[in-house]
Amino acid sequence: MLVAAAVCPCPPLLVPEVAAGAAPELDAARAACADALGVLAAARPDLLVVVGPAGADTRGRHPQGTPGSFRGFGVDLDVTLGTVENVVPNGASAEDGGTGRTGGTGVTGANGDDRALTSGPGRALPPSLAVAGWLLARVGWAAAPVDGLGVEETTETERCLQAGRDIAGRARRVALLVMGDASACRTLKAPGYLDDRAAPFDAAVARALRDADLAALRALDAPLARELKAAGRAPWQVLAGAAEGADLTGGLLYEDAPYGVGYLVASWS
Repeated sequence: MLVAAAVCPCPPLLVPEVAAGAAPELDAARAACADALGVLAAARPDLLVVVGPAGADTRGRHPQGTPGSFRGFGVDLDVTLGTVENVVPNGASAEDGGTGRTGGTGVTGANGDDRALTSGPGRALPPSLAVAGWLLARVGWAAAPVDGLGVEETTETERCLQAGRDIAGRARRVALLVMGDASACRTLKAPGYLDDRAAPFDAAVARALRDADLAALRALDAPLARELKAAGRAPWQVLAGAAEGADLTGGLLYEDAPYGVGYLVASWS
């Protein structure tokens, strides 16, 4: 059963080494993410599942210890999703994979169809889960084993909801870290240029996350989200499925659109 959730944005710019001179501009977002992860730890989960947007080559499950890096962004920095100890087996439950505890940093400075959710492990992390790995390492996550799921942008709403239900059933106490950005069309210099529909879309998502409004998350317009380059739509709908019957209360910790991209941080408990 889902006992807590954190929602965080996933731009690689959250990592100061990637942001370089612009790093201070996202200090408030980093602090809010740390606060949201604190809520997850306080819920005493048996299992933490991290969900984030992924491409066709990185969708599906990413077990604990899966490596990632920020070399594609010009930074010689490696991460892992959690640590390699106490790796969570596929289909973990409270009996077989939900009760271990793990620690470590997980960061080293180095010199549309079923497949959208079910491709197997063995690949590098998508950028969204690499950012999650960095966030977990930053707070020294040691509260529960970690498992990851990359969700393709085109995944249909019902498949997202079912994936969330499946996640919630994996252990007695499940926490969810949901990675994803809102629209990328908030200003003329935004990655998707200015779209007048972007601000209202982001505001609706912010309200839904603040209020833990599952119906509003289920009702998100997937085609519109794609047009607005809102990468978080599918992960947010996984959250909506996982939270069914959990009666969680939400709170919005951060809302801004630096660089013309909507970033939201929320916690549910």
